[in-house]
Amino acid sequence: LCFVSQARFGSAHFITVGAMALGGLAGQNCHCQWGLSGILIGIVVMAAAGVFTAIPVFFDYFAYQWYYALCWFWFGLGAVIFICGIVAEAMCGDVLAKKAQAREIDEENASAPTPYIMIQ
Repeated sequence: LCFVSQARFGSAHFITVGAMALGGLAGQNCHCQWGLSGILIGIVVMAAAGVFTAIPVFFDYFAYQWYYALCWFWFGLGAVIFICGIVAEAMCGDVLAKKAQAREIDEENASAPTPYIMIQ
């Protein structure tokens, strides 16, 4: 889920987190949000399983044991996706937040920009 690659160039080490999403299939500019996507998809699947379970309970349609088993299967699948999303979010965090870093100005050696002088 959180792709970490390490390359060695001379004596320096470069670590890139999420440089190539899906192993290069999604491209370098794909900032996949695995954790958040898993959480939201898990919630939607569990909610849909609840709605489809409510149909035979309240309207007496599809009152079969295999139908209830399928509803429990979909609810379980949604719960697994939801938990995997929480784990991915906890372990990898926000990939975009790790890339954004501010540059600090060295105030001792800072100077104003050189003014432009027009040549006549």
